[in-house]
Amino acid sequence: MKFSSTQIPYSETGLFSPLVRDYIQGKGTALNYTPYAPTYQGVEAAIAARANFKTDRKVLVEVLQKQYELLATKATNSIQPASTIHPAVKANIDLLAKDNTYVVTTAHQPNIFTGPLYFFYKIIHAIQLAADLKVKYPANNFVPVYYMGSEDADIDEVGSFVLGGTKHQWITKQTGAIGRMKVDDALVALMQNLEGYWSVKGAGKTALAILKQAYQKGNTINQATLALVDAFFGQYGLLVLQPDDAALKSLFIPVMEKELVEQFSQKAIAPTLKSLAAEYHVQSEGRSLNLFYLKDQLRARIEKQGDEYIIVDTDLKFSQAEIIKELHAFPERFSPNVILRGVYQELILPGVVFIGGGGELAYWMELKNVFDAVGVHYPVVQLRNSFAIIREKQMAQWISLGLTLADLFKPILELEILFVKKHAKDSLSLAKQLKDLQDLYTSIKQDVIKVDPTLGDHAMNLAHQSEKKILELEKKMIRAERRKEAVNIERIHAIKQSLFPSNGLQERVENIAEWIGDYDWAWVEAVMQHSNTMQHSFTIIDVSA
Repeated sequence: MKFSSTQIPYSETGLFSPLVRDYIQGKGTALNYTPYAPTYQGVEAAIAARANFKTDRKVLVEVLQKQYELLATKATNSIQPASTIHPAVKANIDLLAKDNTYVVTTAHQPNIFTGPLYFFYKIIHAIQLAADLKVKYPANNFVPVYYMGSEDADIDEVGSFVLGGTKHQWITKQTGAIGRMKVDDALVALMQNLEGYWSVKGAGKTALAILKQAYQKGNTINQATLALVDAFFGQYGLLVLQPDDAALKSLFIPVMEKELVEQFSQKAIAPTLKSLAAEYHVQSEGRSLNLFYLKDQLRARIEKQGDEYIIVDTDLKFSQAEIIKELHAFPERFSPNVILRGVYQELILPGVVFIGGGGELAYWMELKNVFDAVGVHYPVVQLRNSFAIIREKQMAQWISLGLTLADLFKPILELEILFVKKHAKDSLSLAKQLKDLQDLYTSIKQDVIKVDPTLGDHAMNLAHQSEKKILELEKKMIRAERRKEAVNIERIHAIKQSLFPSNGLQERVENIAEWIGDYDWAWVEAVMQHSNTMQHSFTIIDVSA
């Protein structure tokens, strides 16, 4: 099996917001909202500046060691034996104790069974970029980290996956932070659905075994996600960090206390939001107090009402002294929302690059003043890689239609018109006739205004009416030709639907089972091989025998 790739500049895909497009192209005012451009020069500047910001490496290393030791006592899979931490993982944990070691981070919720494909794509990007930076800057070490967004509570999004076009949803009575939930009978049943789908595939038995081992009843989603990501990517030195940890949260106490007492974050982003909104869409406006309260199966917003702090939708309430006491005694009961999550991440990790999707970049670009307000380093923000995988038969059909891979990103109606115009035996354009008509009415106008100047407008109205009828006639000609090409038009629709299901991206819908089940780990290695690092382009990978 062979995998080859074609790079399409993001600017030609129409996939991203003006803010993200301007940011990655260095246009307009987009770069004003970050300290570094998403370039190697930006990374160099971030490395130089990062040394001025303290990271408690001792606590970080101890937490990672504890997490992986717990994993090792539970792990049993066909890639590595039980009670073993992968040597590459252990080496990278040890490297984090050194001041010249920096982190390339990507973050994502712990989607069940890995969720959509881009969960893998983000992780692979971090692995490849860390390796690339080590080659480029050998005096430093770079460790890839998957920061698990385990405190997310959106079960509808995190607790679903798609197989063969069908969405499967985890229905559970558990509530609160997704990472603290446990594998229950309902999730085991979903695992059986996945196994039934995957068992008819020709490959991927090892990968399926990893998922089955990870999602055993009673394991938390945190534990399951750590186990499967480590089994898949530990060989590359990827570290998985579970930030929902009392020791790590204790490092964040000063920031959370400042937020509780001063509600500083909303004030910090206000000027940026005003400036951004003048030119771009604002991603997230946050709240006056950007913290959640976590306890048991509870994850609820904290609001300040008068002198009291209430936990929304509960009977819990605290005075200021009480909530500060609670914070210091139980820091794990407090959780940053989207406005403070990045600050927490970069406080506990010695990061120089953060890899995120278009939406993530948009809200990170609101946050520079929040980082500055608490003295936390703001990293280079890099747009994650995007891929579309096209099978051999689809590729052959697309080329036979006379279309290019760049054409894949065109709207379906535009594609239909492009195709029929290319293949019609007779011209479907009335542009020449329309130009002749315009020239005729211009001549008529010149003649009639000699008789009566007021007739000039009437002549132009007649011209507009005639042009409209000519354009309508041209559309009818195209529709007639489209009917003749119904079979090929149907092929265009089928390929577009496969790569852009429901007009979305393949990577945001399909699960790894679709691809590992067909091509085993060779598919992952192909994505790694064709993964960009600091470049900005959409990658189409075509598969051939």
